[in-house]
Amino acid sequence: NIMKRLHKFLLIFWGAVLLGIGTVVLLFHLIAAGKLGFMPSLEELANPHNRFASEIYFDNGPMMGQYFKDENRRFIEYDAIPECVIDALIATEDVRFYDHSGIDLRGLVRVVKGLATGNTSAGGGSTISQQLAKMLFPRERNMSKVDLVLRKFREWVIAVKLERNYTKEEIIAMYLNKYDFVNLAVGISSAAE
Repeated sequence: NIMKRLHKFLLIFWGAVLLGIGTVVLLFHLIAAGKLGFMPSLEELANPHNRFASEIYFDNGPMMGQYFKDENRRFIEYDAIPECVIDALIATEDVRFYDHSGIDLRGLVRVVKGLATGNTSAGGGSTISQQLAKMLFPRERNMSKVDLVLRKFREWVIAVKLERNYTKEEIIAMYLNKYDFVNLAVGISSAAE
């Protein structure tokens, strides 16, 4: 009798685990295929829409001024970004940046543990690639909780696609060129000035 109950419990337990894993796999497949909302194409990931300020120069070389709409931003190459800025970004935003491919499982476990214990100061779980996905393809306003969860999963898929299509250095450069440092300083170059 005990063995039958244990056998039944194990069947139910492992059935629930497999069903849960299958549901998650199906969910990510549907998200990646664009069946549950917007998913950028490979073309949009390879050539994201960027708005940079127009720079006007005097004929003898110095810059006269800039014109921009919405974002005061200039592009800067990865090699021109000081190493201390890159180190600071990784130290504060994603210490395992070079060890994952878009999703940091240890960070996610930390977030779940923080939510379960009520310790919300444990830190976030978003990687630099996920934050870049959110910047390149901003969230809609006034989203329901279900839409927000689906959007978060979508950002995970986009982050993995970014990691497949760009080097780590390119992702850092894109992030620092897109990040809004406030006060009309979008991107590290504008912020540095």
